[in-house]
Amino acid sequence: MAIVETERDGALMVIRMNRPDRLNALGVEMRRALAEAWCEFRDSDDAEVAIFTGTGRAFCAGEDMKESVERGSVPGDTSSAPTNLRAGDERPRLVNPYDQRSIQKPVIAAINGFCMGGGFAIAEHADLRVAVAGAVFEMSEAKRWLLGGYAHGHAGNVPHTVATEMAFAFRFTAERMHQVGWLNRITEPETLMDEARSMAAHLLSLPPAARVNTLVMMRALRPQVPEALEELADRLRGHGALSDLMESRRAFAEKRAPNFKGWDDPADRYRTPSLESMQQEREGNA
Repeated sequence: MAIVETERDGALMVIRMNRPDRLNALGVEMRRALAEAWCEFRDSDDAEVAIFTGTGRAFCAGEDMKESVERGSVPGDTSSAPTNLRAGDERPRLVNPYDQRSIQKPVIAAINGFCMGGGFAIAEHADLRVAVAGAVFEMSEAKRWLLGGYAHGHAGNVPHTVATEMAFAFRFTAERMHQVGWLNRITEPETLMDEARSMAAHLLSLPPAARVNTLVMMRALRPQVPEALEELADRLRGHGALSDLMESRRAFAEKRAPNFKGWDDPADRYRTPSLESMQQEREGNA
């Protein structure tokens, strides 16, 4: 049984995460298999539209916390991370073009259940989204990192108070996500793929140039976080006790309440980076 399944139906390609026992969590093997599937979709001369979905009661639960604890590092820290290649496999590490948002073909996310953390992020990359009525959404960064998911609401063009709720890792129902405009449609579990396929059929009925050109234009119109704020975010990601990153994951894996340290130096609580402090720093270095 493949950890990521693909199927073709004419110009439509379905990419399905298939690790239901772990809620389709994003471990090393899953990430590798997804990169391969998305490269296949990107490079295909026949596939024009993709449906991205999952097997079981989750679309994707996000980071594989158990794997992170076993590895002893968080995603993005390669100092102690194992290679994502199997024994005897000398293939280079694949870059996932879907994560890079570089595939010039429309993608429909068919969200079949829990959509959490990194799972929310990959659903967010899709151009259109349909979800089952019972799906649950959470932007989990505030639980696992030193900065909450500040960009999700901005990219989704939702009101600031709702974006703030997202950033602090509150959970959302599918109905609420539809109300704020993040979801295009809600359906029952038994009709999820029918609805996604109907959306795909509409896209494929359009003149090819209209489909491609409209996709490029609509993606160009998506809100982006300004560069100065991204610089502030980089500072904030490292402001605090980095040991709390692994403590969060260990507590999750061990099913206990976390024991956070907060700051290595308690005075750092009052030295939080800001746009103003960064500007003063630049002026002092001028």
